[in-house]
Amino acid sequence: MKLTWLHNMASEFFTVAFFKFLVVGVINTFDCSLFAMLLMMLSIDGNLAFNLGYLLSNMLAYALNSWWIFPEPLSWRRYVKFMISYIPNAVIENVIVVVFYNWLGAPPLVSFLLAAVLGMPVTYILVKWFAFDRRFRD
Repeated sequence: MKLTWLHNMASEFFTVAFFKFLVVGVINTFDCSLFAMLLMMLSIDGNLAFNLGYLLSNMLAYALNSWWIFPEPLSWRRYVKFMISYIPNAVIENVIVVVFYNWLGAPPLVSFLLAAVLGMPVTYILVKWFAFDRRFRD
């Protein structure tokens, strides 16, 4: 039983959809970091800037996911599910930003990028399974 579950989980990450998700993730990470850095230039606190950048970049991420990864028409229902599926990612990323930026004094951009990379696998599964209802299939 455990091996079947492990095999199913491994097969989730060796797909064209996951590769596309990584590409969108790079775009989203760039957008989020850019928005956050621009907001910090306006004297907005780094943590607040990161969260605002995160929200702005996820609007684009939803559109790209709907258009390219899991082709579906845009809908408010799916958008809400998409944003809900990003809540665990937001928590993971904020913890990483707090630890690296606030506690360890790492540069903001390094903290933002590290947060994005570490939260991505969890986010992919939640977006695929919950927001786009595609469990164990492409």
